[in-house]
Amino acid sequence: MTSNTLPSRSIRTYRGVAAVALAATTALLAGCSSSDDGKSDPLSDSKASGDTVVVGSNNFAESTLLADIYGEALKAKGIKVTYKPNIGSRETTYGLLKNGSISVLPEYNGALLAYLDPKATPKTVEETTKAVEAKLDSKLTLLDPAEAQDKDTVTLNAATAAKYNLTEKSSIADLKTIAKDLVIGASPEFQTRQQGLVGLKSVYGLEFKSFKALDAGGALTQAALKKNSVQAGDIFSTDPTITKEKFVVLQDPENLFGFENVQPLVYKSALNQTATDALNAVSAKLDTAALLDLDTQVQSGNKDPLDVAQAWLKKVGLSS
Repeated sequence: MTSNTLPSRSIRTYRGVAAVALAATTALLAGCSSSDDGKSDPLSDSKASGDTVVVGSNNFAESTLLADIYGEALKAKGIKVTYKPNIGSRETTYGLLKNGSISVLPEYNGALLAYLDPKATPKTVEETTKAVEAKLDSKLTLLDPAEAQDKDTVTLNAATAAKYNLTEKSSIADLKTIAKDLVIGASPEFQTRQQGLVGLKSVYGLEFKSFKALDAGGALTQAALKKNSVQAGDIFSTDPTITKEKFVVLQDPENLFGFENVQPLVYKSALNQTATDALNAVSAKLDTAALLDLDTQVQSGNKDPLDVAQAWLKKVGLSS
């Protein structure tokens, strides 16, 4: 995988960092000191004392939600937990994990691998995990991957899906005879990436009517799909817009877009077997449909991510 074929998740993790880094850092340092809710200064490099597990998150909504799920699952097993939320980019969080300031971080196996080894091209989830483990700092390890993935997709608007009788069980391959009639929208880089138009042609034999340069699964692509100025677009698989607008995400049986399974990255010595088992139990229950629903509750329904996390854990039998 070359540098111009990194999954959009790799880029998305860093979104807005350059523009807001100073303001965000100031706000975090001013407003996120230790408090009764277990939240602590996210940029502190102080290690937790004793048996406390520190759960961190990157600076986007889904990572915060996943961190709350992990933390509350640990608490349900009687483990003391503190949080360092909204830390920032992977360079920062990886460094804090290596020095033990964070014990647990929600990660995405493909994006983490792209960070550690951009040239790796694993063919399965298992190969992805092994490739990451080969490059990880010796003090770190990955626990079990969840079925849930937040990855690039080929997504149709509701009208197009209905017109061609396509559903969420349909495949990208089902576009082969109709792609010539469809406009697809995505980030400008999508035109030249293997995980984009190049791969859609070589792997699935698709040639679209035209391409419209928009953004990486963001507001421009969403709006263009809603207006039908594009009929297909690259939308991330857990984007709440999918549910709200009844978009149809097509299956990717050839795994063109790689693997972006949610997977806990942990500081080995900070977790005992009880903690490890609790996090693996979360991964065993979390699939993409569930994560999409949880994201929708938080990002569209404006619910508190901690409340959403606790309700889901209770629903799947992982709360105390």
